[in-house]
Amino acid sequence: MKPASGRPTAAGGRKTVYHHSLVVYENSLDENGHVNNVQYIQWMQDAAVLHSDSVGCSRVTRDEGATWVARSHAIEYLRPAFLGDRITVMTWVSNYRRVRLLRKYKFVREADGAVLARGETDWVFVDTVSGKPRQIPEGVTRTFTLVPPDQEP
Repeated sequence: MKPASGRPTAAGGRKTVYHHSLVVYENSLDENGHVNNVQYIQWMQDAAVLHSDSVGCSRVTRDEGATWVARSHAIEYLRPAFLGDRITVMTWVSNYRRVRLLRKYKFVREADGAVLARGETDWVFVDTVSGKPRQIPEGVTRTFTLVPPDQEP
């Protein structure tokens, strides 16, 4: 993946859905000539970090002495992607629980608008010293605007 600039979309002036554009390169392909399923997990993590950086969440999290750890990933593969395809990865935060955040993703091929995959990651807020989950502070939750299911892209 070659990084490209990401851009958030806004609703009411607040950042909600983050868009990250990328190009499929040969090292992303499997033996069948389409994007390897594992590559989508990497793209999910990359988009999540870029989104977090863009709204200041990464900085606030570090200042709190914490980090985010992926607890689980779920992906629904709908169509294959191929060498040279330009893909937009959309990501947004769907909800917070006491120590967890649910982030969702949508992968769209730019040439034809085809939805290639949908996914989600359950992230846990973890204290960097103890390594244990801890409650997400308000300063962190304020960095994202939640996208309710009926407003997802």
